[in-house]
Amino acid sequence: MDCGLFGVYGHPEAANLTYLGLYALQHRGQESAGIVSSDGKGLYCHKEMGLVAEIFDQEVLKRLPGSSAIGHVRYSTTGSSHLKNAQPFVFDYSRGGVAIAHNGNLTNAGLLRRQLEREGAIFQSTMDTEVIIHLFARVSEGLHTVDRLIAALSEVEGSYSLLLLTEKELIAARDPYGFRPLVLGKLKKGYVVSSETCALDLIGADFIREIEPGEVLLLSGDGPHSFFPFPRVKPKFCIFEFIYFARPDSFIFGHTVYQVRRQLGVQLAEEHPAEADLVLPTPDSGFPAAVGFAHSSGLPLELGIIRNHYVGRTFIEPRDSIRHFGVRIKLNAVREVIEGKRAVVVDDSIVRGTTVKKNMHMIRSAGAREIHVRISSPPIISPCFYGIDTPTKEELIAANLSIEEIREFLQVNSLGYLSLEGLKKCVAGHEDKFCYACFTGDYPVSPPAERMQLEFFIKEV
Repeated sequence: MDCGLFGVYGHPEAANLTYLGLYALQHRGQESAGIVSSDGKGLYCHKEMGLVAEIFDQEVLKRLPGSSAIGHVRYSTTGSSHLKNAQPFVFDYSRGGVAIAHNGNLTNAGLLRRQLEREGAIFQSTMDTEVIIHLFARVSEGLHTVDRLIAALSEVEGSYSLLLLTEKELIAARDPYGFRPLVLGKLKKGYVVSSETCALDLIGADFIREIEPGEVLLLSGDGPHSFFPFPRVKPKFCIFEFIYFARPDSFIFGHTVYQVRRQLGVQLAEEHPAEADLVLPTPDSGFPAAVGFAHSSGLPLELGIIRNHYVGRTFIEPRDSIRHFGVRIKLNAVREVIEGKRAVVVDDSIVRGTTVKKNMHMIRSAGAREIHVRISSPPIISPCFYGIDTPTKEELIAANLSIEEIREFLQVNSLGYLSLEGLKKCVAGHEDKFCYACFTGDYPVSPPAERMQLEFFIKEV
C-alpha cells in the first residue's frame, strides 16, 4: 500500500501536529486515518474510516496526550477496506505497548504468514504489516526495541517505510532499496518524520534530510541515532512517486516533484509534438507536465477541464441514469474553451483506460475538433508489488493492446507516451537509482508467485 506516514517526537502538541501532518498527506490515502500518541506511560489510539478532517476534532485530539505520536493515512493495495486494517496497529507484548504504521508492500508476506500461522500465530487483520508485528514479538527476550525491529525486518522482503512508537521512543525505518519516501525534520522542540516534505512545511518544521535506504533511525531522550544493519544494495526509488503519487510541492528522492513533472512535459513535447490550438491539463496530476508541454511547444495552456474538489466519499446518484455520471461528478469540460479547437490533453498515465476514455468522450461532447492525448509516462505493462495500486497484467491496457489499438479504444486523433529513455532524462544523474518495473517488468525484488491479494488475504463476504 502506498500510504502516508507522519510522526512527532519530543513536542508537547504531538497529536495536534500529527493531525496537521496527516492533513497535508491526505493525497496519499483517503480510506482511513489513525493517530497513536504516547505520554511516556502508555499509548493512546484513535482511528476510523474516512478523511482526516472528518475523523479528528479537538475532543478526539484531547484524548491523545503526550509528546510523541505517529499517524497514518491509508490507500489500500493489500488487505480489504475495513477498520480492522486501519493503521497504526497497536499491540502489547512482554516489554509493553508498541504501535506501528507502514507504507509499502512485503512481497514475502504470504509465505511468512503461513509459517507463523502453522506455529500458532493468530492474525486480526489482512494486512502484511501484521507479519512484522508477529516477527517483532517473537524475537528473543532482552533485546532493545531497535534490535527487535531490525531482527523482524531482516526476515521481510519488499518495500517498507515505517514508524514504530513505544512509550519512550520513536523509530523510523526504510527498506534497503528505498522504494517509498521518508524524510526527517526538526522543530524547535523535537523531531518530525514524514512521507513527504509538504507536511513539514505545513507545521513549520525544518527539513533536515531524507532517511536513507536501509536506515533505522531511533529518536529517544538521547537524540537521534542511526543504524545501517542491512546489506547495502543499489537504491530503487519508485519513479511513480514523481509521475503521480507525491504532492508537487514536496522534495523527495533528491528532487522537487514539481520540477520533475514539468520536465516530463517538456520532454514529452519534444518526443510527441502536435499541431493543435491549446493544451489541456487533466486535473490535478496532469498540471505540471501540461505546463512543461505548453511552454516547450509554444501552445497556450487553458483550463478546459475543471475538477470538483469537494467530492466526498459517497454521493447519491439519480435514479434516472446520467451518462458518465461518475466522471462528471469529478471533472467537467468548459465548452467555451474547447469548442472547435484542436486540443492536446496531457495526463500522467493510463492504467485500465476506461476513465481516460470517458474523459475523452466528455471533451469531444464539449465540441473539440481534434483530440491529441499525451501521457507523461511510458506505457504501464506490469503490476507493481511495492505499494502502488496497479491492477493485474490482464487489466493493464498497455500490456494487452498496442499504442495504435489504445488510440482507437480512446477514439482520439493521436496518442503519444513518454519514452522510458525520455523519463530517465528527467532524472539525469540519478536514473539508475529508480525502479521502472511497471514499465519494463524488470523487478528489483522478486514478486510473489501470485499477486499477494490472491495469495493469502482473506476474502470478505
